[in-house]
Amino acid sequence: MKKMFLAALLSAPLVAHTGAVDKLRAFVKETRSVKADFSQTVYDKGTKVLSESSGSLRMFRPGKFRWEYVRPFSQLIVGDGQKLWLWDPDLNQATVKAQDEALGSSPAALLAGSDTLEQSFKLKEAGNKGGLEWLEATPKNADVSFERIRMGFNAKTLDTMELNDNFGQRTVIRFRNITSNSDFPSEIFRFMPPAGADVIGDQ
Repeated sequence: MKKMFLAALLSAPLVAHTGAVDKLRAFVKETRSVKADFSQTVYDKGTKVLSESSGSLRMFRPGKFRWEYVRPFSQLIVGDGQKLWLWDPDLNQATVKAQDEALGSSPAALLAGSDTLEQSFKLKEAGNKGGLEWLEATPKNADVSFERIRMGFNAKTLDTMELNDNFGQRTVIRFRNITSNSDFPSEIFRFMPPAGADVIGDQ
């Protein structure tokens, strides 16, 4: 589950009194980098909680991100613009894939990619609920693992993402302590497998 919902990500100052679709477009156009904490909850087809986790995110557009789970288990997902690394320290195992192939029309591509998001997603307003203004993004490519993404904006920034997969499960990611357009050291978007690690994929 964690691997599927990487890269999904985060926020920027937004113009008041605009719809959620316009707020997403403003984010993609105006935000160069993002730093945030997140909590993630996965539900079954009903309301039963299947898993809970939390961690931090760093993103530098286009295409670079570091999605790090710290609770309950450590796991790291790093995209350097060319390759996507998934590191599981408990297994001492790293998986590497071509980033374009791995992301495709994924949730991460909505926010970490270029400004051509509407080539991959159909966007529509989804009303107000829970104090947030929502949009729904549906992938135009049917060959993906999820049916739709909902994104909820507060007055200033992206607050919540909800991802509904093809098995009926729902993943809710809430972002906190969001800052935008900060500078990051370039090395945080690079990954080198530790000596002796099991590496799966073409380096």
